[in-house]
Amino acid sequence: MQAIVAEGVWRFFGDNPVLRGVSLVVEEGGVFGLIGPNGAGKTTMFRILATLLRPSRGTAKVFGKDVVKEASEVRRMITYLPEEAGVYKNLTGRSFLKMVSRVYGLGSSALEKGIAISGLGEAVDRKMGEYSKGMRRRILLAGCLMVEPRLAILDEPTAGLDVEHSVYVRKIIRQYAEQGTTFVVSSHNMLEVDYLCDRIALIHRGGIIAEGKPRELTASHNVQNLEELFVKKIGEAP
Repeated sequence: MQAIVAEGVWRFFGDNPVLRGVSLVVEEGGVFGLIGPNGAGKTTMFRILATLLRPSRGTAKVFGKDVVKEASEVRRMITYLPEEAGVYKNLTGRSFLKMVSRVYGLGSSALEKGIAISGLGEAVDRKMGEYSKGMRRRILLAGCLMVEPRLAILDEPTAGLDVEHSVYVRKIIRQYAEQGTTFVVSSHNMLEVDYLCDRIALIHRGGIIAEGKPRELTASHNVQNLEELFVKKIGEAP
């Protein structure tokens, strides 16, 4: 089944087009990467898929549900983790995950699952205001996955994290992708993209300029790696 179908999506802010006719099809299962420089339109596209923004033109559907006309149904199937998501500094990690489980009407088993996903051990009982950025990201990711979404949208999930926390987050994403959760992620780390993503789309100036499996794209464009492909395609873009 198709997790995402976007057709001709435009988004204007004033007279400025941030998305220019984006069309995407993301199959259910695995990890799909939306790759592009700052200002390319990645976050805007993610916010549309998460029902937080309306497209100015075009349509987007998540598991067959229109993100505008059937927004409430879409929200029940997805979780969204923005790049700069904040935390409740006076809550412990455990209290935060308990709050998430109650919001979704889940029981104690979901809470224990969230704690296990975070991998924070005894630190789950510390206030989140004391957490490092990597620890905050892990507890937020746990909150996203403990509710068992069909689609998890993760904007720069490892941005600014050290190696240890980055590796842990990637491991969890791959683990849950293999268990059937569909992920759509963005990243500037081309090694990460090559490791995580089954398929990618390169976006530049609000438009898709290439799409396919990472290794197929590098081979078809006669480059050695994704970063080289990325630079080359941006250079070719209008």
